[in-house]
Amino acid sequence: MLVGELGPGPQLAMRIVHRMAEIQGARRLLDIEAAHIDSALYMGDATLEFAERLAGMGAKVTVLSTLNVSGVDEAGWRRWAVPPDWAEKARRQMLAYQAMGCIPTWTCAPYQTEYRPRFGQQIAWGESNAIVFANSVIGARTERYPDLLDICAAITGRVPAVGLHMDENRAGEILLRLRQVPRRVQEHDTFYPVLGHLMGKLAAESVPVVEGLEVAPNEDQLKALGAAAASSGTVGLYHLVGITPEAPTLAEAFHGNAPAHTVEVDMDSLRASWRELSTADGAALDMVVLGSPHFSLDEFRRLAPMLEGRHRHPGVRFLVTSSRAMAGLAERAGFMEPLRAFGGEVTLDTCILTT
Repeated sequence: MLVGELGPGPQLAMRIVHRMAEIQGARRLLDIEAAHIDSALYMGDATLEFAERLAGMGAKVTVLSTLNVSGVDEAGWRRWAVPPDWAEKARRQMLAYQAMGCIPTWTCAPYQTEYRPRFGQQIAWGESNAIVFANSVIGARTERYPDLLDICAAITGRVPAVGLHMDENRAGEILLRLRQVPRRVQEHDTFYPVLGHLMGKLAAESVPVVEGLEVAPNEDQLKALGAAAASSGTVGLYHLVGITPEAPTLAEAFHGNAPAHTVEVDMDSLRASWRELSTADGAALDMVVLGSPHFSLDEFRRLAPMLEGRHRHPGVRFLVTSSRAMAGLAERAGFMEPLRAFGGEVTLDTCILTT
């Protein structure tokens, strides 16, 4: 592949993977079984040129490859202040990745689709919240793949044998011990992004371990925990003792080692984290957005009864962002009608935070 036997597209992709392995000091490459491509998001002419160049050179993915959010809601972008020229370039980039054989999932939560990886599977995923979920909740193995490198990994089916692909780098490093955090607090949805925000700030790029949870979080709570930790820090893997698959015990979470340091997490530290996330100044509300990461079917199910018999304020726009797959399931289950009656909107394919 590196010398061009499979054509110029795979050769270019392998040259990039090979160079990255050199930079990272990898002694070998690993085979992967799946990829999740963040590069499909149009960010300017350079990302479009790269995608169309690869596709034009005949490159095709060699492993199951799902697509992260695109630059536009393909069917509904005209509802927003999106310049037509920008939307057309975003559409071309979407088509280029599909031409290379990627599956048009258009979601930042691929773990909530039929293409969910399995425990121990070597994968190459982009998108920070997806990376930390795959590593932590599922126990699959991926590094934090940046844009452009992810599609090269998908084309070659190879990645550098470094980072979170390797056993030795998956051990816990910092211990967060919950102290006098009431069970009723732990059961509340807001606890998880607040804890995740604090966890990311404390851990930075290390592997945090949380001890002291008295409840088993649901999947959407774990999604929120990881997304927050990957935003305030660069957490790619966390362990919850007795909950996540690589941490049945505290000792196993740390691979038998002692924590580099321990932090007591109490209600005061959680309140401080909450205040950092709560920046509203009391001014009039213009918009409410749910679904970052993308709304799941269960979140649609829980939202529907909250909206029944109510209607949004005429000065406030209410938006839910999700994937085509989840929105389709929610429609069939009857969860969309209360949202429409409330005056809400659903945007698919993309992320309001980036587009």
